[in-house]
Amino acid sequence: MAIHKIKFFSGRCSRYLAEKIVASYGTKLGDSEILKFSDGEFQPSFNESIRGCTVFIIQSTFPPTENLMELLMMVDAARRASAHQVIAVMPYFGWARQDRKDRPRVPIGAKLVANMLVAAGVDRIMTMDLHADQIQGFFDVPVDALYASGIFVPYIKGLGIEDLSIAAPDMGGAKRANSYAKHLQTPIIISHKERAKANVVGKMTAIGDVEGRNIIIVDDMIDTAGTICMAADMLMARGAKSVRAAITHPVLSGEAYERINASALQEVIVTDTIPLNPDKDTSKFTVLSVADIFANVIERVHNYKEISSIFFK
Repeated sequence: MAIHKIKFFSGRCSRYLAEKIVASYGTKLGDSEILKFSDGEFQPSFNESIRGCTVFIIQSTFPPTENLMELLMMVDAARRASAHQVIAVMPYFGWARQDRKDRPRVPIGAKLVANMLVAAGVDRIMTMDLHADQIQGFFDVPVDALYASGIFVPYIKGLGIEDLSIAAPDMGGAKRANSYAKHLQTPIIISHKERAKANVVGKMTAIGDVEGRNIIIVDDMIDTAGTICMAADMLMARGAKSVRAAITHPVLSGEAYERINASALQEVIVTDTIPLNPDKDTSKFTVLSVADIFANVIERVHNYKEISSIFFK
């Protein structure tokens, strides 16, 4: 059993999720605050002793810049306050799309973020559905990369959909779609897109049987929703009965909500790693909470139990 007391804290943007996680764990958030200066600078502080404690700091990095900086400073503050261990719980890991040099003279943002977190003093990372699994290798500390399939698959089974197929929105998502198809014992469809130019999809086709199928598109994140809406419309045009989407991280920038509401998508199933915009029409959205998954893994890590048995890829 663990001998170090456990304490939970949250950044400002993820407090809504942190409160669910600690409630599932059976405790409360610790007392912390952010001192804001008139020029926009801020200073986190812990208002209780954390000496010798295992400290979990819950913070997704969306939009990534300020929230990442807040997380880094909270990790540094905990380390300087003599915490035994500092574990960053990042349900959504920002900059994950920058996992390689895809053209000359660009950074590898995910690696830079990893370096900064380790430099700040983090001892472990917990996250969910990384855009690229190899990001785990960017860290020299343990990374618990969890999978939202653990809540998506039971929900999809509960819908009782007949003639179900799982689809990937592009070739890069084939591995994830294949994993869902295996658990649900369904056929798989791959959407193939050809770009007319950067950030502009010119043509999209489907590989697999579409006609007469009820299709669920799976992916790790939905940003502008351009690709997934185009895929949904294309699948319906090719004879699909219905199209839904199961997406872990609802980034939903720009006109994403409007695109989704105007598209053929019947339902968009997301998690609460990022909150939906309360000022937008979210009638097509179903939100599933990841709180229980994170609480379970936190309990196992803190008490030195194995976690491999709960991984549901």
